[in-house]
Amino acid sequence: MSAKRYDRAYFDRWYRNPRTRMWPRSAVARKIRMVLGFAEQLLERPVRSVLDVGCGEGAWQPILARLRPGLRYVGVDSSPYAVGRFGRRRHIRHGEFGTLHALRLPRRFDLVVCCDVLHYVPTQELIPGLATLHRLARGPAYLEAYTGGDDVEGDDHEFRRRSAGTYRRLFREAGFTSCGMHCYVTRAMAGVLLALERS
Repeated sequence: MSAKRYDRAYFDRWYRNPRTRMWPRSAVARKIRMVLGFAEQLLERPVRSVLDVGCGEGAWQPILARLRPGLRYVGVDSSPYAVGRFGRRRHIRHGEFGTLHALRLPRRFDLVVCCDVLHYVPTQELIPGLATLHRLARGPAYLEAYTGGDDVEGDDHEFRRRSAGTYRRLFREAGFTSCGMHCYVTRAMAGVLLALERS
């Protein structure tokens, strides 16, 4: 099987072509509004900075910019194509999940996002990457992951069929507490949650 390439053809197929894409723009915008609402409820103020790891072409950036003008967005992706085409315009830099610590990212972020990425990351990269996300998160995190038991459609090339229990353990060991709907808080924020808000 050939190595996976996140080139223009990949993004055309899974993100742009109406016949094969998995999420229309309206669904992406709805998800962003949900995540922003979650973060701002916990922070008790507007989100001012977002780190989006595995951001691809940075589809969240223009929507976030419209919803929160002045918000500081930093995207990270491993695709030379995505960084070359959208890096300057959407503030995306090149990086791998497992070596995020080497990027020397500028500060901590009000919201950390890693959407539709973790189930493609090898475990030896997942562990240090999650630890770095925890360190960079001033506020909550949106860590979307699909398990081997989920009935999902779309790109299954290099899909890591981990169990839900494995993800729960890895998130917990990295310092994250689940609040449901792929939303998490760090150790520093866990005290703001009520008992029934933890899942």
